[in-house]
Amino acid sequence: MRLLSVIASACFGVSLLLIASCEDAAHQVHELPILGERDFVNGDTVYHTVGDWSFYRQDSALVTEDMLAGVPYIVDFFFTSCPTICPKVTSNMLRAYDTLSGFEQLKFVSFTVDPERDSVAHLANYAANLGVSDPSRWWFLTGDKLDLFGIADDYFSVAVEDPETPGGFDHSGRILLVDELGRVRAYANGTDDDEVDHFLQDVKYYLGRTPPDE
Repeated sequence: MRLLSVIASACFGVSLLLIASCEDAAHQVHELPILGERDFVNGDTVYHTVGDWSFYRQDSALVTEDMLAGVPYIVDFFFTSCPTICPKVTSNMLRAYDTLSGFEQLKFVSFTVDPERDSVAHLANYAANLGVSDPSRWWFLTGDKLDLFGIADDYFSVAVEDPETPGGFDHSGRILLVDELGRVRAYANGTDDDEVDHFLQDVKYYLGRTPPDE
């Protein structure tokens, strides 16, 4: 009987260790692919990263990509007077903003492609109407048009002026996850609810399974 008790105790201890190991594994960062071209330099892999940029936020603060170093963020391109895809994309960005509110380290960044109309004041009003009260968590950015169009390429997005397109701009409706090192890790068509659902799951896994409040 004593031997059986020892064996049972040992098995129980092993079970606890297995459970703890599984719980630890569940909270590890989920591995997503690193998207984009890559180079090999001196035997090391060099991945595509977002280039330098500097734009004005909706609270008039001048912000740069350096201020996002070490921070994961979700990004899109839009303009406030867009008559086609932007309302749907922004709706899904807002859904992501609400769904992922438990991840305090995550930020959101929206670049306008129409800086002539989307001034700092206009973006501030737009953000307020969406219910975004904290400019430090969701940045709505404006600045030089050529710089904005140029940075879109780094985010695998399209941003061009086209008078034949409704609203005057042709741009991608992608929503993208950028990691702490400025590398694109996942994306979705922001007009497709099902794709965004899968994207949100990828983001949750990447950030550590589930938010603390779930």
